[in-house]
Amino acid sequence: MEWSFHAAEELVAALRAGAVTSVELTDEAIARIERDDEVVNAICVPDFDRARAAAHRADLARARGEDRPLLGVPVTVKESYDVAGLPTTWGMPPHRDHVLAEDAVQVSRLKAAGAVVLGKTNVPLGLQDIQSFNEIYGTTNNPWDHARTPGGSSGGSAAALASGFGALSIGSDIAGSLRTPAHFCGVYAHKPTLGLAANRGMVAPSEPALPVDLDLAVVGPMARTARDLALLLDVMAGPDPLTLGKAHRLALPPARHDRLRDFRVLVLDDHPLIPTGSAVRAAVDRVADALADGGARVERHSPLLPDLTEAATLYMQLLVSGSVARFPMESHEELLTRIAGLAADDHSLDTARLRALVFSHRDWIEANNRRELHRHGWRRLFAEFDAVVCPITPTPAFPHDHHPNPMERRIAVDGAEHPYFDQLVWAGLATMPGLPATAVPAGRSPEGLPVGVQLIGPVFEDRTPLRLAELLEREIGGFQAPK
Repeated sequence: MEWSFHAAEELVAALRAGAVTSVELTDEAIARIERDDEVVNAICVPDFDRARAAAHRADLARARGEDRPLLGVPVTVKESYDVAGLPTTWGMPPHRDHVLAEDAVQVSRLKAAGAVVLGKTNVPLGLQDIQSFNEIYGTTNNPWDHARTPGGSSGGSAAALASGFGALSIGSDIAGSLRTPAHFCGVYAHKPTLGLAANRGMVAPSEPALPVDLDLAVVGPMARTARDLALLLDVMAGPDPLTLGKAHRLALPPARHDRLRDFRVLVLDDHPLIPTGSAVRAAVDRVADALADGGARVERHSPLLPDLTEAATLYMQLLVSGSVARFPMESHEELLTRIAGLAADDHSLDTARLRALVFSHRDWIEANNRRELHRHGWRRLFAEFDAVVCPITPTPAFPHDHHPNPMERRIAVDGAEHPYFDQLVWAGLATMPGLPATAVPAGRSPEGLPVGVQLIGPVFEDRTPLRLAELLEREIGGFQAPK
């Protein structure tokens, strides 16, 4: 029997029943990677010897009567996480030999839960792209179409899951980096509420692994089923034991509802700053129809929805001003000269991104204050709705585009070109206010590419979109392996 595409939940049940061993699961996963990954290039740092040893220890532990949530289940880890004995480079050539002596807190939690780490998955340079390629490890291809990207920055993890390389993976998200690869590869991902899951050890190799509170960025689970997302989130969630964990204990509220007909859902498919492609619009409609058919209350408009244009602008300001502090693009003086030539009435996202490159602390505080108003708006909206369904990006996976200047790239939406980074506005809708969002498969494009949508939920009510994802999986189907 082949196990490679079984859910983690099913593998745990089979391991408990003695129907398979961890060594058998691990050997099968490694054989599949060695056979298929030459063309996908998802696993950039294999760790097979230690994986086999961990699988053997898991089987011995189970024989002694031990039982942990992921005991013996093969998984992968995004390259950006520290794993003791392996390099963490973030795809940056100067750090190709940066080998860590300590696991990231989430890797420690995986191992404590009994998971078997097969290796690390590929990322873009500095985690700064919607694709996954770098000079150290090369390009990761979409398992559905090797000429297309699997997304980024957790593209290697999504491609690994779609290819059957392990049952689960952990990634991170600041600009859709969990959700976009899931959407492009036809798998599931969950962007937790900001601050829900500790991030120590998921840090650029030039920085120390400290228990800092990140702005916008989160770490989160990826899987091939909605229930597996919830299983892995239970392992990942919780404060860092070095800081908030000293006093705080995790107590996530249950999902608001257990039945589809009890959900109140706002469905969005139009954004004022970029059109939604026909394939994605069809996927949103498919989910809306399934909700309505299941008896959920579905609305297409609400005066409670925060302004989408301002939300996208704030997101770009916060994202870019934070990113440039870590990864400078060009001299401050040159940027000031370029910005001085901009028209005062130019409010495009390109201009917002450029101006954010030279944000002062006062500028950031003003943007953050406006963000708090949006957060309050979302609290009011979620008093009337339980979830928001909307796109993740305007298109399915796009062809590889390695133009050296990402600001000059373009994304084609039904034949019309738009600035490359404008496609982030939908991902930013949940990221800017720090809301949880679950990416779910929602069918195929006319070309046969996966298309997903995101389910945005109330702050710290992560179980609500996760439960809705599980109910939708029953109605519209879920993961399918690439042909």
